[in-house]
Amino acid sequence: MPHKIGFTVISWSGHEGNYSAKKLMVHAPTVNGWRSTRFCPFPQEIILQLVERCRIRKLQLLAHQYLIPSKIEFHIGDRLPESSSPQQTHSLHRLGYVSLSDNEKTVFRARELKSVHVDAVGSYLKLTFHRNHVNQYNIYNQVALVALNILGDPVDGNDMGTALSRDQLIDQYLNNSQYSSALDGTYTGYKCDSISPLDDLAFDMYQDPEVAHIIRLLDQKKQDMVQEERFDLAKKLKQAIADLQKVGERLGRYDVEKHSAIEREDYDTAKQKKEQMEAYRLTVYQQLELHDLLDISQSWYVCVFSQISSLAYDERPLPALRKRSSDQPVSELDEMPPMTDTTTPRSPGASGQPEPLTEKAQREASLPIDIYGDSLVAGAYSKTWSYREDSLLAVYKKLMEVPPGTPKAELWSMTRAAVFLCKKALTDKVSSVFLASLNLLRMILSEFIPNHQLGKSEISHCVEQTWNNLLSRTGESTPRLRTLAITFIQEMALFREVRALQMVPVELVRAMQSSVPTRLALSRLELLERLLEQLGTKDSGFTLDNVMRFLAGGLEHSAASVRELSVRVVQAMYRLHGKAVLNFLPPDDTSTRKNILYKNLFDSLAKIDGNTIDTQVKPPKKEAEKENGEKEKEEIRSLQEQLAVLKEISVEMKDQIRVDACAVLSSLCIFCGERDESFTEDGLDLHYWKHCPMLQRCLQCRQVVEIVSLTEHLLTECEWRADFTQCPLCSEALTRDKLTEHAQRAACNPPTSGDNCNHCPLCHENFASGEEVRSHTNTPIGATHLFLP
Repeated sequence: MPHKIGFTVISWSGHEGNYSAKKLMVHAPTVNGWRSTRFCPFPQEIILQLVERCRIRKLQLLAHQYLIPSKIEFHIGDRLPESSSPQQTHSLHRLGYVSLSDNEKTVFRARELKSVHVDAVGSYLKLTFHRNHVNQYNIYNQVALVALNILGDPVDGNDMGTALSRDQLIDQYLNNSQYSSALDGTYTGYKCDSISPLDDLAFDMYQDPEVAHIIRLLDQKKQDMVQEERFDLAKKLKQAIADLQKVGERLGRYDVEKHSAIEREDYDTAKQKKEQMEAYRLTVYQQLELHDLLDISQSWYVCVFSQISSLAYDERPLPALRKRSSDQPVSELDEMPPMTDTTTPRSPGASGQPEPLTEKAQREASLPIDIYGDSLVAGAYSKTWSYREDSLLAVYKKLMEVPPGTPKAELWSMTRAAVFLCKKALTDKVSSVFLASLNLLRMILSEFIPNHQLGKSEISHCVEQTWNNLLSRTGESTPRLRTLAITFIQEMALFREVRALQMVPVELVRAMQSSVPTRLALSRLELLERLLEQLGTKDSGFTLDNVMRFLAGGLEHSAASVRELSVRVVQAMYRLHGKAVLNFLPPDDTSTRKNILYKNLFDSLAKIDGNTIDTQVKPPKKEAEKENGEKEKEEIRSLQEQLAVLKEISVEMKDQIRVDACAVLSSLCIFCGERDESFTEDGLDLHYWKHCPMLQRCLQCRQVVEIVSLTEHLLTECEWRADFTQCPLCSEALTRDKLTEHAQRAACNPPTSGDNCNHCPLCHENFASGEEVRSHTNTPIGATHLFLP
């Protein structure tokens, strides 16, 4: 089976700097290959000596993205020409040439991987590079080759091969002669797909070299296991190979990013990538148990973890340009027919350029593409964080270099395109990208718009577009990102142009629901507290009304930390506006003071006024007694009205309690079964109101209902029933905003015995129908659960 043939570069026309042709002997994600000298004469030549005489089946060439020769010729032979020999032209046989794309269609962002199937025997191979394609990036008229791969079979010394003469090549194209197999890959007994994908150039160019070596060892062991019919182990090896291929691509990508950081002299990032590679490599090797799979010694396994020597780095490798199979027109009779590369697919993550924009991204980013170009915007949408950061830095630089006097229309377009990219980057999870977006936004608001006098409309547009994303980042779980966002909003609110519009204060104090995430609510309150101190409430966007309405929501928040911070800001507002603040708080009465939060709040406000708590909050004793008496009479009247309803219910319970209706109403509580001579009509009212363990006062509408029907009352009868919903698990009635929290707590106790089960909405216990319950009271009443209030 054809396999990778090693070779040595023995001569070449010349090279620039570190781009020696010797680099073609190494295949790895970070290789840079050969590059000709500047303004070199053409043609340029490279001569290779194969490690053994062989029949070449396939040649693979990875071209540079813009230093592209128009065509490459191939010569093969068994000896090199001698300069003194008049027959030197016959030492190497010309196979033909391949043309390379000018790469304009990819805007010089992709590299073409050209695969050519041949059938020729020899020990030496010469590549001749003709004049370059002209483009804006190739300013020195150079040509380059990033990588070269040779696939073939070794042959013995007597096989002279099937190298074709010029006449044979002409006959091949005109008459489809017997020699056609020499160039089209259809040689008898040879199939294109018989080449191992591990020998393909694309495999090495995207794989970490160490992992690629291990994959080849595992593949050989897998073949051995198949021969020995040990299929279980072969299956295990197959899966390990598949996993390692993904690992190798990721390690290759890390290596590219490390070398890129070294070029930028960003040594912190380079060190981070190095450590990341080592940790990831060690973890994966341990998970795959390579020492067991390869059946090798522990010493070799340990040495696997060393960093192998770094390869020279030119630029980040670009994805190969893959062309569809087609009949390519022959411009010269002896031109080699190019074949389609159908091997390893492109790996965008390992390329040195951002992935191409999707159609959706192109539609939504049409303005930035028009202003800053497709390449820069592709970086902003890349899955690689370093490209996203670089795109923001590039926009920053472009805006800083805009000269005075640029037309307003162009400036507006540049601003809005930059704001679009900034808005997207504000949601980025990588801190360096997020920080770059903040720096760009700061420059736009504080320098670019004011310096070019673009007006308030652009400031307003900028703040409106970025506010929601900025505010959402203040709720981050990562302290550093949260602090960055809070600090920037505070800084932004103080920019002269932004402060004049009063946009930040107005947006900051929009109504806050009790369900707002805790960190986000705390951040808004922290910002409010800081900005109130710096801006005050006069001509700042903050007013007594909008601030206190916002704080009212904070006082009702479900998180104690939010309520406590809200109290602190209320106190600050009280120092500024005095008793006017009380108009936005509940009345300071006995009912309100049952809530410890409001009790402490009113006490603290009284201390601010310098009053004692007693004179501030307690009414005179006689007035308090009179007020309490009136409330008691009112509740009794309400209970009497409810009693009429309860008496109607008692009629339906005659068979159960087996007592005379008059006796029930006179001396027996029809709900708990307690009998007492003091149970006159008024005495029963008092019993129902204060002592009956079977009744409960609804905390919403103050109506007295049976505990067993409390859930039904809250869902169907209560005047506040719109605020309640039923838990689908335990069937209790709960306010809608607390349903999720309830379902996660132990209080949510679903019945386990089907429909014939009673559930207590107070203690949350379940009781089987007919079960005598003594846990709440000493009086058993069949299937009815007796509840204590």
